[in-house]
Amino acid sequence: MFHKVIILSLGIFALTGCDAQKKSRMNTKAAEMSTGTKSTTTNNQKDGVIYLNEGENKFLREYQMNVTFKGVSEDSRCPEGVNCIWAGVALAQVEVMGTSTRPMILNLASGDFPGRNYHQSTEFNGYTITLQDIAPYPNGAKALAGKYKIGITIKKADQSADSTRK
Repeated sequence: MFHKVIILSLGIFALTGCDAQKKSRMNTKAAEMSTGTKSTTTNNQKDGVIYLNEGENKFLREYQMNVTFKGVSEDSRCPEGVNCIWAGVALAQVEVMGTSTRPMILNLASGDFPGRNYHQSTEFNGYTITLQDIAPYPNGAKALAGKYKIGITIKKADQSADSTRK
């Protein structure tokens, strides 16, 4: 009986340590996004990642493209401090418009799940747009609408790749 209690307590301590590491990693990532620890350019870029607050609109001269972060239509990511079977996904709606194209809404997911038609990257006007980051991470019952911030990268699309997915 005494051995079972010791094994159970060691298991609880191990799980508590894992949860604390996860929270620390998420808090550090969110703090880096919000404070901008690295130098930023005029387009609020860090290491090629373009950051947009919810509702923010930017014209990116080097890509001849207007980008607007409309909002998050789905956020089923597992809240902090909870053990979930599925990690979940956040789905950001980004409106893009080239100088000679009509506006198009892209649904960019926090991870690729082809079975549910969630894609982290998509092509538009010869460029591949990829969702790199979305913050804040859900923490339970608190509503996050209007408080989201995303990080996207835009790169020239690879001509040899299959460009049928739009």
